[in-house]
Amino acid sequence: MWAAQLVHPNQPLQLSRIPVPHPNHGELLVKLEASGICHTDLHVRDATGFPPGAPQPLTLGHEGIGRVVEQGSGTGTPVNVRVGVPWLHDSCEHCRSCLTGWESFCPTHRAHGYTVNGSFAEYAIVQERYAVSIPQALDSFATAPHMCAGVTAFGGVQKAELAPGKIAVVIGCGGLGQYGIQLAKLTGATVVAVDTSAAKLKEAGALGADESFLANNDAADKVKALGGADAILNFAPSNQIWPMVTGMVNNFATIVSVAMVAEPVPLVLEWLTYNGVKITGTSVGSRQQMIDFLKIATRHKIGVDIERVPLAKVNETMDRLVKGDVKGRFVIDFAMS
Repeated sequence: MWAAQLVHPNQPLQLSRIPVPHPNHGELLVKLEASGICHTDLHVRDATGFPPGAPQPLTLGHEGIGRVVEQGSGTGTPVNVRVGVPWLHDSCEHCRSCLTGWESFCPTHRAHGYTVNGSFAEYAIVQERYAVSIPQALDSFATAPHMCAGVTAFGGVQKAELAPGKIAVVIGCGGLGQYGIQLAKLTGATVVAVDTSAAKLKEAGALGADESFLANNDAADKVKALGGADAILNFAPSNQIWPMVTGMVNNFATIVSVAMVAEPVPLVLEWLTYNGVKITGTSVGSRQQMIDFLKIATRHKIGVDIERVPLAKVNETMDRLVKGDVKGRFVIDFAMS
């Protein structure tokens, strides 16, 4: 099979012909139809080393959709059933995080395209108990980004504790933020979109944002003029948003960090003591959150604009993602040459 693999860290992926894997006990072999390309794939590709415990070389990708073509022993999922290959490959299932419904925070969980081979390949292995059942009404290509971007935004919106009457600010209106806007609207909250791109703000409005502001020195004051932010969902991969965030929040607001930002922000503890703001983060989603999100996505037609690309152009496409040259999300179409 063809696979896009990380052979040397911080170098382009190599398109290689490698053997098709065979499923072991409890595993399924999936023939991929589609695989989304995520910012996390960039982090893995551009890092200085392989993730701890990862195979070398490593096949990236964790937003796959395909059909079961081979069953491992002890499995019951029929051949030809369509399933997802999400971030979560498995978890320990016995730590506090796992037992309290937060398995994506399990300190020893394994992830596709990170600690096990993922979905940038024509075939992938999934653990049956972590495979995602795809509703018949959902298209494979539109659904591929649901496996990470969609369920991640869903988890962030849940943590934001939104309700009718509250004001929710979505910072960063790329693919993840676009999911966040649609999901936040379903809570009845007033949704305010903030981004550096006028084009992305236009898309935010089309997806239901009630107000849209460019991310500049006036953004915080404009949000305050609306009544201030009761919740902020940050999908922008930058710490430069922090002064804007602290300038627009109300007392007791919830700030949810969704984007992976490695740089620190200047948090003043005294600031927390007099405004009661809660700061938290979200990490992908659990199996139950995935089930819930797919039901909501089916019922309310949640989705983002996708651009199909062939596996052979994965590096070119990832470089475009670095530049922000994408309307929504890129999805690999394994039928494209």
